Amino acid sequence: MRGLTVKIRHFSLFIFLILFLCGCSTPTSLGSGGRNAANQLHKPYLVLISIDGFRWDYPDLYPTPAIDRIAGRGMKAEAMQPAFPTLTFPNHYSIATGMLPAHHGLVANEFPDEKTGNWYNYKTRSSVQDGSWYLAEPIWVSAEKQGMVTAAYFFVGTEADVRDVRPTHWRKFDRDISGEQRVTQVLEWLAEPAAARPHLITLYFEDVDDYAHWYGPGSPESIEAIRRVDDQIGQLLDGIETLPIAEDVYIVLVSDHGQALYQQQKPVFILDQHVVLDGARMVEGGPWVFIHLDQRDDTRVMEIRDTINRAWNCGRALLPGDAPESWAVGDSPRLPDIIVQADPGCAVISSSAQHHKITPGDHGWPPDMLEMRGVFMASGPGIAAGTRIGIIQVTDVYPLMMKILGLEYPESIDGDLDRLPAMLETQPN
Repeated sequence: MRGLTVKIRHFSLFIFLILFLCGCSTPTSLGSGGRNAANQLHKPYLVLISIDGFRWDYPDLYPTPAIDRIAGRGMKAEAMQPAFPTLTFPNHYSIATGMLPAHHGLVANEFPDEKTGNWYNYKTRSSVQDGSWYLAEPIWVSAEKQGMVTAAYFFVGTEADVRDVRPTHWRKFDRDISGEQRVTQVLEWLAEPAAARPHLITLYFEDVDDYAHWYGPGSPESIEAIRRVDDQIGQLLDGIETLPIAEDVYIVLVSDHGQALYQQQKPVFILDQHVVLDGARMVEGGPWVFIHLDQRDDTRVMEIRDTINRAWNCGRALLPGDAPESWAVGDSPRLPDIIVQADPGCAVISSSAQHHKITPGDHGWPPDMLEMRGVFMASGPGIAAGTRIGIIQVTDVYPLMMKILGLEYPESIDGDLDRLPAMLETQPN
């Protein structure tokens, strides 16, 4: 009997490791364990769809019949205002937590840890799966801790063990997995028996952002990417309508930021032609350069800032504390020593060798640039059809989702449900 017990334990460990390595399902004692608690069984279902780089005005410029269905059936904001910086990882995690980047920890796509000096890099799996980088609790962790099953087909933070919890079902990001495959899996999750059915599911599409980077927003290739993703969302909506729970499903559609073109007549500002960058690490993307000095030197910081500003008329160098209040940059120690921010349409790079950072289309310009705005739409049983509201903040999505799912959340967040005047007509049980 003892030998059988040991074999069972070894087999269980083997199964757990296989599930973890494939990123399929890793219930933990701190999460739901893959089963909805009794008080969660009758809650609504929420599918959070993110279309990376989907600018606020795209539905008015290009055919998007499926996205229009969501807007027509529910609530549509004029636009969603991103947080600084207007990059993918900071804004996605703001959507998930209701917190600004300086408060949730992801202040950029790459940044150093204030204590160890180690660097977070959004392209490194060891970074994105390390929960210690994520300083705020995302909605799926709160849900799991409250006994609600969740699932993620990609979303920033869902691969990480934030506070030792992941979604019950999650996937390692893989751009080779088609949108159709992702949608099929979401529909399969929604068709699970009630006890195991996820009440919160995230679904992420990167094509629109990719093709706008590669070819520019408004290019035939980027418009085709919009059409393709809209078709995939249409597949999702059609599939949900066939399910017995269709009338209990909310759809929340967001994007992290918009996209814009460079002004071709404006020269690229090259930093090392004006300042010495020895002993500094640069993080850059075309519209911005973040300068992290190996050794903090206030005199040198101000000299670099002032030299850049004297030489450049299409942007400015800022200390985090110099940034406009509307940017809400904050004071996180993970922020760069110097923010070099190009004006809308202008470009800055650290050296000529970084010219490849300037792509046909881009984001990362100031958050108050019109083209940096994203979208927000929501439909479901408690949202009046045809509701139209003004511009909301990226942090406002989280409290709305928590309200839909009837989950408890911290009182101290940056988002504000009161900015959404169209309140839910019905409350979750």
